[in-house]
Amino acid sequence: MYIAYSLLLACGLLLFIPWWILLMLRSGKYRAGLRERLGMVPERIRNTAKPGSIWVHAVSVGEVLAVTNLVRELQRANPEHPVFISTTTQTGQYLARERFGEEKAFFLPLDSGVFIRPYLRALKPGLLVLAETEFWPNLLHLIKKSGGAVAAVNARISDRSFPRYRRFRWFFSRVLSEIDLFLAQTEDDARRLIAMGAPSNRVHISGNLKFDIRPGASSPIAQDLRRAIPQGSRVIVCGSTAEGEEEILLQAFQDCLQQYPQAVMLLAPRHPERFDKVADLVSSLQLPLVRRSSWVAPRPVSGCVFLLDSIGELASAYSIGDVAFVGGSLVPLGGHNILEPAQHGVAIMTGPYTFNFREIIRIFVQNEALKTVSSQNLSRELLALLQNEAAPQRKLLGSRAKDLFTRYSGATQRTLEALQPLLRIKGRTAQP
Repeated sequence: MYIAYSLLLACGLLLFIPWWILLMLRSGKYRAGLRERLGMVPERIRNTAKPGSIWVHAVSVGEVLAVTNLVRELQRANPEHPVFISTTTQTGQYLARERFGEEKAFFLPLDSGVFIRPYLRALKPGLLVLAETEFWPNLLHLIKKSGGAVAAVNARISDRSFPRYRRFRWFFSRVLSEIDLFLAQTEDDARRLIAMGAPSNRVHISGNLKFDIRPGASSPIAQDLRRAIPQGSRVIVCGSTAEGEEEILLQAFQDCLQQYPQAVMLLAPRHPERFDKVADLVSSLQLPLVRRSSWVAPRPVSGCVFLLDSIGELASAYSIGDVAFVGGSLVPLGGHNILEPAQHGVAIMTGPYTFNFREIIRIFVQNEALKTVSSQNLSRELLALLQNEAAPQRKLLGSRAKDLFTRYSGATQRTLEALQPLLRIKGRTAQP
């Protein structure tokens, strides 16, 4: 099976090479970390690795944020095992290097033995920890073959991906058999993992690591904007927005400006390659625009759209909002993490498409801790929350969200305790 998969992967790589080269030339996409993705282990990694290393893989920013506390606790509890973190996206890599140091972060190699084995030789991992659902067949197989243990933590199976996984159960049951431990976010995720072929005796529920993300209120962006925005101004933070949403949000903001001329919208598109396009959209609607990349504190910010064209600052920026809209939810993309504003006690709004975070959304809806809106009623609902007489409702939404965030924490400690036995098993030092 692995030979067939590797041959198909090699054919796919050859087929798509011209397309990737074109993307790299036109937009720079995939250029970052290309050498690392092709198995060239950076010297900074070689110099800090030693036998029995712990390798944590987190795809992008959301996963890096989720595993931040776990990575720190793993290192604290196992000082003899250096912890390294790999990412797939460039934005995730920026954040991983910022949080853990350049000498501990690298781009995940492509899923071929040619590219993976150099990392096995350099890291000699005793444990591979996968955040959420990154099931790369060759990576898992080669780690196990070399003597390392594998764990999937914070595992979730989305509504969209589950039918595909189940349809190819004959393939994924073999892949999942390489994993020693599954720590699912919810009972539904655990059932889905077993339905996909995961051995039932290896599947456990540990909760969602994202509930353990802690506020970043000390970040300079939050402090600087608090001083720059006039006291009493309404602040709307729109985070992780997608194409098709910004125009709807900006039109609602135009309505807000009619009642609150000093209002500020902090707009943070999900993908950095869209920053310029969104800036052009704001200008085309004749809205005043300030870009984070060109703004210098304490220059005043008032009655404008503040485009957060930066990486890793959104979670902290949510703390200054009166209302937070979490994007990817007005269009059918499944939404993004509402816990980032919840940790700050901000009133949260989302669109109707939140299937990527179904369990968290269910908890918040059940406890009346967020407001679901549509493109038709967004402007009306936003103004209702911003109005003076509605402030108690706004504060109540925020306070309920913060209470839930605190109540459901603790997954990091449960995950840490479950991983420790895998590190204690003798002979778990990889020998590629």
